[in-house]
Amino acid sequence: MSELIVIGYEGKAVADKAFAAVQKLRDDKVLEFNGLAVVSVDENGETHVDTPARSEEVALSATAGALWGLVFGMVILTPAMGVVGAALGGLIGKLNQMGVDNKFRGKVQELLRPGHAAVIVMASEIAEDTFAEAMAPFGGTVLKTTLSEESERELAEQLAGPSSDA
Repeated sequence: MSELIVIGYEGKAVADKAFAAVQKLRDDKVLEFNGLAVVSVDENGETHVDTPARSEEVALSATAGALWGLVFGMVILTPAMGVVGAALGGLIGKLNQMGVDNKFRGKVQELLRPGHAAVIVMASEIAEDTFAEAMAPFGGTVLKTTLSEESERELAEQLAGPSSDA
């Protein structure tokens, strides 16, 4: 199972500090993450995404990387894109089953108004109390949902498309 955690802040400076704290928590073995980013929306409504430098990134399998990319994209970008085609509709349906439904995505969008930012963490293991204590000084609004291993696997399979083992 993975935890998808979105922590919203009123400005990018605080989000950047919280982002650095999450990286330290990883180094201190408080959590293991499959994905980490700071998403900020500038005053013009443009979205900016910062991720750990490549040298600091956790080694990810192609499936985990694709899954993180999809979940991140669906959470952040889907409301702006709209549903295009059956494949995207199927992926959105799978995300809904995983707990990343329209209501959750809507709450994320509320956090990401112009001038605001959020730290997004997809953690495979987390010491909840230690994490919460370490993040408390930064404040923020926390949204969280749990993604089951089975749902992650099904979503990754759907992402990969039909098997070509014929």
